[in-house]
Amino acid sequence: MTLHRRTLAALAAAGLAGLAACANETVAPAPASDPPRAIVKGGDGRAGGYEAVPGWWKPAADHDDTWTWGEVSGVAVDTPDRIIVAVWGDRRADGTERDGSSNYLVVVDRNGNVVENWSQWDATFNKPHQVYISPYDPERHVWVVERGGGRGVHMQVMKFTNDGSELVMRLGEPDHPTTREAARANPHPGPYTYGEPAVLAFLPDGSFLLGDGYWNTRVVKYDADGEYLMEWGEAGSGPGQFDLVHGLAVDREHRVYVADRRNNRIQVFTENGDFLEEWPDITDPVGVFIDEHSAVWVISASLHRVLKYTRDGELQHSWGAYGGPGGLSGGLFRPHQIDVDQEGNVYVASWSGGWLNKFVPKPDADPGMLIGRGLVLDH
Repeated sequence: MTLHRRTLAALAAAGLAGLAACANETVAPAPASDPPRAIVKGGDGRAGGYEAVPGWWKPAADHDDTWTWGEVSGVAVDTPDRIIVAVWGDRRADGTERDGSSNYLVVVDRNGNVVENWSQWDATFNKPHQVYISPYDPERHVWVVERGGGRGVHMQVMKFTNDGSELVMRLGEPDHPTTREAARANPHPGPYTYGEPAVLAFLPDGSFLLGDGYWNTRVVKYDADGEYLMEWGEAGSGPGQFDLVHGLAVDREHRVYVADRRNNRIQVFTENGDFLEEWPDITDPVGVFIDEHSAVWVISASLHRVLKYTRDGELQHSWGAYGGPGGLSGGLFRPHQIDVDQEGNVYVASWSGGWLNKFVPKPDADPGMLIGRGLVLDH
């Protein structure tokens, strides 16, 4: 027998012996297969786990074929039947502002009907940039960050009673820079000398943070009475530097998240302004919203999307789609601020679109795709 044949014979014998041995062993059953996954056909995920309410945003009482809403810049939810909206007055289709413009701060109900118009404050507004209600305030005052820049209105932060009947706090110097260059030429502006302020965030003790903002590129901290406490930041692109502060939020550990808009990043700091980390490569971030589950939601204006991150900066999910003039129900057009009501409905102000969208959770939505209520810190 040749070597080749002897080798084959040996292998065959070994194989038979192995088969005999295996015959005496108990063979574990194959694991049960997972149940078949239901396949949902179609769809493009433009609204994530939500359905947009069609036709929800409606004209004001004095709008007609000539006049409509200006840029819708801010939204704050009081209740599901009382949503406060900041608008840059009235505009023609070509963007021309209306003489004697109104409709700067309005309140709509759950169906999008205008039920209040704070026209008594029209002379106080020109570019109400964003609007807020602090979750730590039992009286639920309404805060407005005003960018100024026209109609004799200066840059300021205003605090109103909930019904708009009284202005109870106003911060800001009338004598402020009138250009970006003039503001950047002074690296140490006064605590109330603003350079197009943009955004707010609140802390449980009543103190608050101001993102100031377009020109001054700093975060300023005030106590509950509006007294200056501290600040951090300067113009630039390094750690702790900013080029347009356009979003603020505070997490459970009192870490402060700053949307550094023109640097296309989020920076994270301690409550005292010490730099912790950077989340790079986030296109045009204009808002940060931390929900009750500690998810960090970032608004990207240029992407017309809302992005979900872990608190460590890992991208989890996103939704939203461009909805330019005359288009797409539920589309976004440079979204600018979001808020969530007590029923889980989400409101998104589209600055360039001049509208506010309402999104209602789908009954079978994955909870991980939904934005929770705003985070409320323990006192």
